[in-house]
Amino acid sequence: MKTLILLRHAKSGWDDGIARDFDRPLNGKGERAARTVGRRLREDGLTFDQVVASSAVRVRETLAQLWLGYGTTPDVTFDTGLYLATVDGLLDRVQQTEDSVDRLLLVGHNPGLEDLVLTLVPDHPDDRLRDDVEEKFPTASVAVLALAIDSWTAAKPGAGKLERFIRPRDLDPALGPDRG
Repeated sequence: MKTLILLRHAKSGWDDGIARDFDRPLNGKGERAARTVGRRLREDGLTFDQVVASSAVRVRETLAQLWLGYGTTPDVTFDTGLYLATVDGLLDRVQQTEDSVDRLLLVGHNPGLEDLVLTLVPDHPDDRLRDDVEEKFPTASVAVLALAIDSWTAAKPGAGKLERFIRPRDLDPALGPDRG
């Protein structure tokens, strides 16, 4: 059994005059959301054998805040190939994971992460969690997938079960979408 945990970067700022999308930093709400989600992951006892993340600024800052809430700082492998990766690129990266890793945290961007969940988890009419992901995989959200496999190379479409979907707004309504 393998566990794949997917974390979308937290909310970033668009008004900083940053020339490249890659360099956009988190905004204040994003920082709070990442810390809040980190606390929930700690409270839920969720651990990671390996952390692989996009090297974009907003992902690095998301992890810095997440670890503040989580209470520890695991080693992270930053992979430029995860920046705006497609579902095929993400699945390839998952399949390259060493089999000694049982719990992989992959941190990146949409639409790739949402598409990966929807690819790995079969669509069943009574699967409310999957429906929530299909509706939207918001920033700083976490999807926890159980894969009934012994080797990451066996991670294929339909092989997963979505066990948890944690959205910042479910932990603190002030971290939900802005109403205006």
